[in-house]
Amino acid sequence: MPRPTDPYQDDDRDGLEDLPPTPAVHYAEQSLLGALLLEPHRLADIGSLQADHFSSHTHGALFAAMRTVPPPDPDAHRTDPAWLNTALDTARPEAPGLTASYLHTLIQVCPWPKHAPAYATMIRADHARRMLRVHAERLAQTAADITLPDPAAATLAQADTLGRFLEDLSGQFAPHPGSLPRTPLPATPPREGGEEAGDEERLLLATATAHPTELKTMRWLQPEDFTLPLHGALWQCLAALVHRGAPVDPVTVLWEAQHRGLLADGPTPGDLMDVVSTPVGSPEYWGERVLQRALLARAHSVAARIAAYTVDPANTPHQLITGSRRALADLTALRTRWNHATAPAPAAKPRQTRAAAAPPRASPPRTAAPSPARASR
Repeated sequence: MPRPTDPYQDDDRDGLEDLPPTPAVHYAEQSLLGALLLEPHRLADIGSLQADHFSSHTHGALFAAMRTVPPPDPDAHRTDPAWLNTALDTARPEAPGLTASYLHTLIQVCPWPKHAPAYATMIRADHARRMLRVHAERLAQTAADITLPDPAAATLAQADTLGRFLEDLSGQFAPHPGSLPRTPLPATPPREGGEEAGDEERLLLATATAHPTELKTMRWLQPEDFTLPLHGALWQCLAALVHRGAPVDPVTVLWEAQHRGLLADGPTPGDLMDVVSTPVGSPEYWGERVLQRALLARAHSVAARIAAYTVDPANTPHQLITGSRRALADLTALRTRWNHATAPAPAAKPRQTRAAAAPPRASPPRTAAPSPARASR
């Protein structure tokens, strides 16, 4: 049996030596098309395969043409190439480079026409991998787009789109044991929010020091949301003081920071005092800014994690689904806190007075007034 064509490994063609090897799906596509050219009736056996599932535009155009042209009589097809010529003519407007010789090559390289359903499953699996990578890239791009009017809402909407795509995939591929990906994940670089992030975190710490009672409603913010570990540790100091009911001001925050060993890492007492001594605005506003930045950073890291899964060809579709869902779960945990932080405050019910709250008293029964004669007795 001739070996499937591999245009990327033709050593006689200059400039192609450095091209990557032909992917495995290329051979699956050739084998499927060859099987269908030999036995067109197998089109009914390959399920919901679509032309856009093919990685090659030419292959997809030929497959679409096969779907369009009425199938031939099996007995006549063995001796008459009319159906092959019609399929070729139908595909050529979309794939001008397609030739009759390539159709004969596809027929020659097909190992077994009866394996067409297996080849179709391989093509769908590779298409799922490519589309998952596209969704992950869109999530990463949205999370990094600073021009959006509401970046958090846009990022979460893109995450929902990715989640729905995974839900659709789960119904197309059967689960199997060992479903977790074994792909080595890229190292997560330390968060670097830049000067703006540092300024906003310092403003949050200063306003929280000035208005400590408001921290009781800001449990949605965690130390790991800060870009600078020192700022997250100072937030813990503030939360601890408020929890104990201790006085809160720059000096008490400094004293708490000293007990937690923050002065041993380099900052001076004066540095810490400066961080918590210039309040502007409200803690909730700056807290939401810090949390939004953490949400976008988490979305970007989740997207990178999913993209890494799709690059590894060893992962099956079910492994891609399971690993991607677990990655999205890390974003969901932070998303829950974001929704809690940005939810509108419930409308306060009007307070009732004591008199209004008390049930009305029953009036005593009215009795007839005594007659003058009876009253004189």
